[in-house]
Amino acid sequence: MTSLPPIIVSREDREQIYNLLDSIPAHNEVVEGLYDELDRAEIREEKDMPGDVVRLNSNARFTNEASGKVYHLKLVLPANKTGDHCVSLLTPAGAALLGLKAGDSIEWPVAGKSLRLRLNAVE
Repeated sequence: MTSLPPIIVSREDREQIYNLLDSIPAHNEVVEGLYDELDRAEIREEKDMPGDVVRLNSNARFTNEASGKVYHLKLVLPANKTGDHCVSLLTPAGAALLGLKAGDSIEWPVAGKSLRLRLNAVE
């Protein structure tokens, strides 16, 4: 994996995500990656979060840099995934987006390969 961009996560989101991860009996690549992301994240109070950073329930517009395809999806906890307009935090794309700032790119491991995403905007 290339160098990772800095990420910012709200204290409230961090607590919700830890509660979710701690409830999953079998750890997998995405879960382990999320623990690592939370360990390296800058944690801020909700009121101090920048508007252009992806948080839970943010609408993100991002590009898969390998395919060039642009997506506009809401980042949610798995229990809140209500349709195709949402991406679960427990998917590689969802985990990769957490805490990114508009303009950031990230390379996320997926089954021995890499998913490279660029965050265009938080809407």
